[in-house]
Amino acid sequence: MKIAEIEPTPNPNAMKFVLNESITMGFMTHSFEDEESASEVPLAKEIFAIDHVISVYFADRWITVTQDGEADWSHLLREIAAPIRAATVTDARPATGFTNDDGETEELPGLDDPRIPLIEEVLELHILPFLQGDGGGLRLVGLVDNELMIRYEGACGTCPASISGTLMAIENLLQVEVDPELLVSSI
Repeated sequence: MKIAEIEPTPNPNAMKFVLNESITMGFMTHSFEDEESASEVPLAKEIFAIDHVISVYFADRWITVTQDGEADWSHLLREIAAPIRAATVTDARPATGFTNDDGETEELPGLDDPRIPLIEEVLELHILPFLQGDGGGLRLVGLVDNELMIRYEGACGTCPASISGTLMAIENLLQVEVDPELLVSSI
């Protein structure tokens, strides 16, 4: 794969590798939080084999890699770029294909709530483009009573701003657009 550019993110421990071709389909994303979760995807597994890497996130035409904060980016960028450049699109996918998250999310609490489609629409229109621009994203985890639980992914997963400012902005937007009683928490 060809790397079009490497961009810093608001998270000082994450970098975004912009590619010339798509590695996921549409808005589908894949977050790998440890070596075990990356074991079936050759490219993710190779990136995790590099010291200091703590998460890998695939989305459309980019890969965000987060480090533990102990490495110098100038050296680490070269190490991470090597397996990306050597990989094919097939190396970014497991041999069996990614499973559809619909099966997983239906078991999570409250995702059959009638507010969920509107919540998803508001997030897709107003929040995800900004998170993706910064090398991250989020996933709905559940809705219990009026508490919406989300999980940040990619650069957003360990970014201090996601825990305070971004979370408050998401909550405020959803209270205005969906339900004034909604509370948002990150898990």
